Amino acid sequence: MRVRVPAKVNLHLSVGDLRPDGYHDLVTVFHAVDVFDEVVVSAAPRSSVRTVDGAGGGAVPGVPAGPRNLAGAAARLLAKECGRSGSTGPVAIEIIKNIPVAGGMAGGSADAAAALVGCAALWGLDLTRDQLAEFARRLGADVPFALTGGTAVGTGRGDLLSPVLARTPLHWVLAVAGEGLSTPEVFAELDRLRAAGDPPRVAPVQEILAALPSGDPVRIGAALGNDLQAAAVSLRPELRRTLRAGRAAGAVGSVVSGSGPTCAFLCPGPDAAADVAAELAGSGTCRAVRIASGPAPGARLVGSG
Repeated sequence: MRVRVPAKVNLHLSVGDLRPDGYHDLVTVFHAVDVFDEVVVSAAPRSSVRTVDGAGGGAVPGVPAGPRNLAGAAARLLAKECGRSGSTGPVAIEIIKNIPVAGGMAGGSADAAAALVGCAALWGLDLTRDQLAEFARRLGADVPFALTGGTAVGTGRGDLLSPVLARTPLHWVLAVAGEGLSTPEVFAELDRLRAAGDPPRVAPVQEILAALPSGDPVRIGAALGNDLQAAAVSLRPELRRTLRAGRAAGAVGSVVSGSGPTCAFLCPGPDAAADVAAELAGSGTCRAVRIASGPAPGARLVGSG
């Protein structure tokens, strides 16, 4: 079973104070974009997880292998909770990786969502999307959105979703950094900055929710915001140059996606996105650029056999 699953950009991310349980309450607006991983799930004599680079087919540094991979954890959870005699068994999972690793675009969560969809189909499990979403919440905060795609508000840890009816295509340029960032380290840096009295919090989520139905990229770009951006920039000061370069090239909005370090630049249309991508590629401020658009659908079967 072959499953295609999208990356996400956070159009808005407001982070509450640190709770006693070590988590933060979040309010975010997820937006799926058409940068896809593909996950192939096959029956096998024993379970395994293998990741290959979607561009060149080689190994992908920084992606956990075997049982430590979240896609493997998804398969084990589904087998444990839904296994019936003869209906589940070992699977070989191959991840064809196109979403940046540790880039703030939920690539690992996307692969877990794809594994849920692929294993459910391979094993003939009669599960609804709501049932799959319950398993997704147990795997991680971003996994439920990777199942649904589109644009949605996430609350709680980000795993409680409400769809946003904003169907106008948005055109993006993604600046991919040379090295990823650890999400726990970025949250810890935000806590440190707040304890020191910085930085200011982003505007309320109502601003981006009011802008999205208009379809106006200038208005939407002005409403982008992420509380974690200051922490990501604190850990990687070179991101300031990337953000400035994208805006100077003609983007109408910019934001660090999630915990970073990927920077997302909103453009007025596809031609403008091509121009911004060309300027950024020559600026020397990032490792690579990608042109993308959204909203994109969530994890979907694209083939079998």
